[in-house]
Amino acid sequence: MPNTQLQAAAPSARREVPAPAVLPAIPVTSSPFQPDKVRHLVFGTLPALRFTIKDLHMRGYAEPNDWSQPLPTGRPSEVMAILTKRIEEPQIP
Repeated sequence: MPNTQLQAAAPSARREVPAPAVLPAIPVTSSPFQPDKVRHLVFGTLPALRFTIKDLHMRGYAEPNDWSQPLPTGRPSEVMAILTKRIEEPQIP
């Protein structure tokens, strides 16, 4: 007949486990949307960069003057430009 009694673990096998930390609840508020920012990095030759910036402008995405001046990347014939754009409140249909 099998032994169905539970055996206590040997004292040397027991470990003290710290209680889990309890974090405070984050209150849910109905504050208005806080705009966020995204940063676009475009890499390529100077003509390709200028074309892309103009193309995005024609599509209504960003003004050409919102982009940084072309910056060298250290690679031959490659430059980069940076656009930081503010994200507006999303429109939910």
